[in-house]
Amino acid sequence: MTFHAEHIGSFVRPTRLVEAARAHKAKKLDDVQFIAAQDDCIREIVAFQEAIGLPSVTDGEFRRRSWSAGFIDAVEGFGLRDGTLGFRNETGVMGVAASPYAKAKLRRTRRIVADDYRFLRSIVKRGVPKVTIAAPDVMHWFLGPKAFDAYRDREAFLADLQKIYREEIADLAKEGCTYLQFDDTALPCNCDVKARNDVLARGENPDELTERYAKLFNDSIAGKPQDMKIAMHLCRGNLKGAWMAEGGYDPVADALFNRFNADVYCLEYDTARAGDFSPLRHLPPGKTVILGLVSTKTPQLEKKDDLKRRIDEAAKVVPLERLGLSPQCGFSSGGGSGQTVTQDDTRRKLELVLEVSREIWR
Repeated sequence: MTFHAEHIGSFVRPTRLVEAARAHKAKKLDDVQFIAAQDDCIREIVAFQEAIGLPSVTDGEFRRRSWSAGFIDAVEGFGLRDGTLGFRNETGVMGVAASPYAKAKLRRTRRIVADDYRFLRSIVKRGVPKVTIAAPDVMHWFLGPKAFDAYRDREAFLADLQKIYREEIADLAKEGCTYLQFDDTALPCNCDVKARNDVLARGENPDELTERYAKLFNDSIAGKPQDMKIAMHLCRGNLKGAWMAEGGYDPVADALFNRFNADVYCLEYDTARAGDFSPLRHLPPGKTVILGLVSTKTPQLEKKDDLKRRIDEAAKVVPLERLGLSPQCGFSSGGGSGQTVTQDDTRRKLELVLEVSREIWR
């Protein structure tokens, strides 16, 4: 299962889904009615993906408030507090981002994405069903020592996190999942000089964290079946066109490619903020990099020749057959209103990805 055309997973929520979520929150729509609305919208987005020919198919993350909320909402014990890293745009810093912390001992109260996957698999007719989940290091990196109030130390906290992921992956395996993607905003932020300095200031070593996260990741997926492909999507933040971090992958590349037991790496590469392709030199045989060259932050359509030129540049570092093309992130930016792209923009961008992929990897 090697795809040369990919997408990251989320899609812009239809207006009726956003309205249904608000009505449910206001107690104007009961659980059964809300789930029916979600099911209907998921059937529609699955049909969209199948119609344009995407090789992997997701549920658009339509059952979540946001990309990481699926995990946080299903695990008892989390609270939110502000960290030191904020979103930025061309005009400056927009505000500090809130991050999860363990205000009480963590406990998985229900299946996180396994039920979502069960429904997805039941309706997919063409393509491989893919499910996405927030990576475990996201639950620690942004707050560091302030991420685990309810635990005696970091190791006790990470042990509970690992247990939760192993339980969820076991449930996914029972549902027949063969493609699981971890969404990671921690590692790419650990490439940002300012963010790394923040980590040093709170008494931690950013490079030690990268190595510890590799062990956490590997321990979390250790029980997966052999036929379950693992992808990692690295993102510097995507909120209505803004971002959290900048800097190339060099500080984490060796560990990322050689010590994280992933099969596929979906890497943000749509702007100069992500650096050049030289860190890909660390990629070992048998692993694949999907180049996120198409932006979901803007409706402007990329030029086919520009994409081919950049893929040619990357192919000087990694053999072409171990590369692929995708958008740099999901199309949903923040989950609700105020999106930067429309469904029509989404179609045009994904059709471009598929067209370029077919022409390069015949």
